[in-house]
Amino acid sequence: MAANAPPRYHETVSSAMASIDPHDFVIQPGRAVDLRKWPTRVRPAYQSKEEYQSLLQEHIRRLSSLQSLLYAVNRYALLVIFQAMDAAGKDSMISHVMSGVNPQGCQVYSFKHPGPEELEHDFLWSATRHLPERGRIGIFNRSYYEEVLIVRVHREILESEQIPREGIEDADIWDHRYQSILGLERHLYRSGTHIVKFFLHISNEEQRKRLLARIDDPDKNWKIAMADIEERKYWKQYMDAYEACLEATSTHHAPWYVVPADDKPNARLIVSEIILSRLKALKLGYPKSDAARRRELQRIRKRLTTS
Repeated sequence: MAANAPPRYHETVSSAMASIDPHDFVIQPGRAVDLRKWPTRVRPAYQSKEEYQSLLQEHIRRLSSLQSLLYAVNRYALLVIFQAMDAAGKDSMISHVMSGVNPQGCQVYSFKHPGPEELEHDFLWSATRHLPERGRIGIFNRSYYEEVLIVRVHREILESEQIPREGIEDADIWDHRYQSILGLERHLYRSGTHIVKFFLHISNEEQRKRLLARIDDPDKNWKIAMADIEERKYWKQYMDAYEACLEATSTHHAPWYVVPADDKPNARLIVSEIILSRLKALKLGYPKSDAARRRELQRIRKRLTTS
């Protein structure tokens, strides 16, 4: 298979202000993925901090409007998945991009280490319990994809998952898990839940700087532990796992986007533009009133004006 083409965005921008084309960041289904060819930083779509704030606020305003439409139509849901190495900016991405969305129409679920109840079920069970309802946007901060990422790097985790011995010893376990994931995502798509998946692509050096910044900022000391530093030893293994995962599970109905994450503001603009494009593709419109509904509205008007 030919390697997936990296973004044209950083090559074709002739001015500091640039339009963002979601297609520049998508993993094309069926293509091989080499993350070394995908940049972690591209020329920004803004000239100044003020322009960045203006662009982001415009994205948030449009996103809020489309979320209201999504809620009113009540036939579709949008599931947004964020995966990344530590310190890539998932938390701040969610807080900034989704800041203008009505909390009643948006729900965030952060995946942690599976607890006793989760270990009594299959690896997709927890995710299905937290899927967004129709009319809502659901956000997974990490997701069921951890089961083919961290578990692949640290295969000993399989021992704690209480799966049958033949599953642990299955040479094709990752392919089988990809198939389970793809089956779930096809089912969700057919049921009206559209999925967009983001890999926030941060460089090893930028991660090192951000981890050091957590030490220097007393308010962020709680966000770093020695375990975070130990995980850096497995950087190549994680990149290999991500490449295999992105290649196997990016589809037309649930695509993966590789977002350059070394520049946090620019990454937020890219992500928000992609989410907007996915919502606009649904061609939503407020429900139109038929003759029966208009008669009912007139009865409601009469009741309100005479009471």
